[in-house]
Amino acid sequence: MAISYASTAHVASTAEEEAYTYLQQALRFSRYKPGDRLIPEEIAAEIGMSRMPVREAFRRLAADGLVTLRPNRGCVVAGLTLDELNETFEIRSVLEGLAVRIVMPRLTLESFEELDRLLLRMERAGETGSSDWVLRHQEFHAFLYEISGRPKLIRQIAALHVAIEPYMRIWFDYVDKPLSAREEHQNLIDAFRSGDVAEAERVMQEHVLCTASLLADFASPSRR
Repeated sequence: MAISYASTAHVASTAEEEAYTYLQQALRFSRYKPGDRLIPEEIAAEIGMSRMPVREAFRRLAADGLVTLRPNRGCVVAGLTLDELNETFEIRSVLEGLAVRIVMPRLTLESFEELDRLLLRMERAGETGSSDWVLRHQEFHAFLYEISGRPKLIRQIAALHVAIEPYMRIWFDYVDKPLSAREEHQNLIDAFRSGDVAEAERVMQEHVLCTASLLADFASPSRR
């Protein structure tokens, strides 16, 4: 079962899934900011459904750490402190390293051709100075992890990406383009091609943790 978290195209099997996907996308693109209260009636009206599926989606988002359910305040968008941001990347490094171990034996010539294409798209997006680069970056990682065929693992990684994507977009606004991004992702592809599973896992974990140190500089000072 392939689960893409980089694409906005998603076929929801239930109303709850539709509401969950809708809210995930809204959080990814910073439509809602940390501290914002999510009103189930308003969101239900926007999507065109009853409140119940929206409330169930709130519970799933709370389990992902993306919102907080508070007495008398309802559902509030969560933010990340500097420590939480670093912890999120630490967890990502472990899970994405695991995904690489699973994926390595499944990579084919077609897989590498697609990774090369996705890297080129990422590079072109960076050259235009567009935050579209963030979406292309997500597509690169999503394609790789979908090869694992591990839906639960993919969902856990996806939730972590959603949590940090607003910070990725802030980071992008502070730089002309991610100068080292192409080299880092090319190093990933080269490590995959080497066939050395342990080395590929190490390179992926290093890549994830390196991003954490870059984003930490752009965390809101009021949240440190």
